[in-house]
Amino acid sequence: MASSLYTIVIDAHDLRAQAHFWCRVLDWRVLFEADDEVVVGADESAAPGFCFVPVGEDKTLKNRLHIDLNPDDRDAEVERLTGLGARRADVGQSSEVTWVVMEDPEGNEFCVLSPKKSLIG
Repeated sequence: MASSLYTIVIDAHDLRAQAHFWCRVLDWRVLFEADDEVVVGADESAAPGFCFVPVGEDKTLKNRLHIDLNPDDRDAEVERLTGLGARRADVGQSSEVTWVVMEDPEGNEFCVLSPKKSLIG
């Protein structure tokens, strides 16, 4: 039997703040909360979700894995995310790319894409 993707684990200094930021970004909710773990997702039956766990050290390098968001309107979404606490980031991308690189409140990079059709169907 093959494995299935359950959660994406994200290191965080402030688990609750990161969880609530991503809940607002994705219109998700907190599914489980403890001192050492906060899990968010669309609902209990939808996978994957994000699991925030504590980390002691600061982030020092570009993420090797990042999240891509696929909005209906890239520029409007960048504006909305900036209002939630995200900020634009420069990771060396050219000015011709069709996506915007951003950072969440703790500096984790993610991309806001130009609208794309679903990969499914």
